[in-house]
Amino acid sequence: MIRLGILALAILTAPVAIAETRIPQSQVEVSLSFVPLVKRAAPAVVNIYARRVVAARSTPFMNDPFFKDFFHGFGNPQPRVQNSLGSGVILSEDGIVVSNYHVVGMATEIRVVLADRREYEARVLLGDEEADVAILKLEEAEDLPFLSLRDSDQVEVGELAMAIGNPFGIGQTVTSGIVSGLARSGAATGQARGYFIQTDAAVNPGNSGGALIDVNGSLIGINTSILSRSGGSNGIGFAIPANLVAEFVHQARLGNERFERPWAGMSGQTVNSDLAESLGLAVPDGIVISDLHPASPFARAGMTVGDVITHVGGQPVNSPQEMLFRMTVAGMGETADVTWMRESEERQSTVAMLAAPDDPPSEEVTLGKRTVLPELTVARANPAVIARFGLPLNTEGVLVTDPGPLGSRVGLQIGDVIREINGDEIAASGDVETALTRPGRSVRLDLMRRGQRLSLRFRL
Repeated sequence: MIRLGILALAILTAPVAIAETRIPQSQVEVSLSFVPLVKRAAPAVVNIYARRVVAARSTPFMNDPFFKDFFHGFGNPQPRVQNSLGSGVILSEDGIVVSNYHVVGMATEIRVVLADRREYEARVLLGDEEADVAILKLEEAEDLPFLSLRDSDQVEVGELAMAIGNPFGIGQTVTSGIVSGLARSGAATGQARGYFIQTDAAVNPGNSGGALIDVNGSLIGINTSILSRSGGSNGIGFAIPANLVAEFVHQARLGNERFERPWAGMSGQTVNSDLAESLGLAVPDGIVISDLHPASPFARAGMTVGDVITHVGGQPVNSPQEMLFRMTVAGMGETADVTWMRESEERQSTVAMLAAPDDPPSEEVTLGKRTVLPELTVARANPAVIARFGLPLNTEGVLVTDPGPLGSRVGLQIGDVIREINGDEIAASGDVETALTRPGRSVRLDLMRRGQRLSLRFRL
């Protein structure tokens, strides 16, 4: 997968009767000209220029193909300005803009340029690296052109679609194609995982955050990545569905500092033909529950390990990413109707879309300077902590949430469960601080990491 954002660096002729400013009214008109559609939609697609300062280490060997790996991490870190270029879409007349997180995430300066060359400074209201979505607000903007969001659940394979963006930084460009696939799950770009709309409309680096629209000029998705070995468009592009964008806008307007997703409290796997046969299902369909936390809303709704979830919110689900997408677009604090199977019998339940509970309290503690590992942060494992760090559902005990500078040096990692320190059992977060305040001349940390036991030893 290749990100569409990049580091800075045949006009259709139609009869006069068709080339008027209106939406095409028939398939014949659409095939003859996209001019009216472009005139309506293009003004709402913007170019985004983002800058951020990163710390880069410089050594005399950094350009040497052999020695650069030996001297990796050496040298004094020096600030370096990194520029990125991408696209965005205006969603409201007061300047709400959606783009990709990998275009504007961590940026210290964001400049947005409209199609009519007006320029605005912008700030990030809400961003999420996992979904690769960022919501921006243009400063002192009003009466702007914008696109309406379509219900992306109504999009069908074979629909005509247009992509508008700024490929390679050459300026606003329009390409056309069709929706070539739905429910594409997996990794799209960087940390982004989820559920995507696939299109064969040509998109290239720089199209990140640009619009994918239908023949009515409504936004059906935000272009985010391409599948390519060469770095250019091979006709397989992925877009984040409009329904997920709508939930981001909703949470951004509520003032959320980070994007919230409902907690499933379960893990599962796609039902294949072998599983379907063993479960007595006529066709391979849905997700079989392989693990379930006792506090999971699905457990409270009566489900257990071995049950098969087939629909969430009336929509079919065939992968964990697709189920999480359906839960997310249902909205935090809402409920969703879930269809599931047990021993070939179909059942229905209403499941609450809630955040993972912080129960029992996590009691997160950051160690002070009097300890041997200052800035080490630990917390008690509970559903909220498990969900925050993507840990196994059966995680118990006191775990590392931030190793800190010295903790990283001795080998601690996020998610490590601390069982003992110098032979003393660790039962609560405060026990770690006590054990590391006067530990003696050496320290032995007994840990669990990804289900494996290990010990870390170091002298003071």
